[in-house]
Amino acid sequence: MRVIALGTLRDFWTKHPDSLESLSAWYAIVSRAHWASPADVKAAYRNASFLADNRVVFNIKGNDYRLIVAMHYNRQIAYIRFIGTHRQYDQVDASKV
Repeated sequence: MRVIALGTLRDFWTKHPDSLESLSAWYAIVSRAHWASPADVKAAYRNASFLADNRVVFNIKGNDYRLIVAMHYNRQIAYIRFIGTHRQYDQVDASKV
């Protein structure tokens, strides 16, 4: 998968250094993945949650942070839509970001 908006992750781990290792690991896995469906994502990330419009919510750093990604399986693109704390996540509509 090609990950779009890696800068969003970099900005986040600059502000939250404890997320660097987990986000780097997530990026390494996703950028090498060839996911064709949500089932492929689930095989790699059991705790991933799936929302409307091919949105996937990943728990980062032991569920300290939430990452919302819009998946385009046919084009092999993962768009970073949101990364934040649980409090910040609770304030967004995950299916529309």
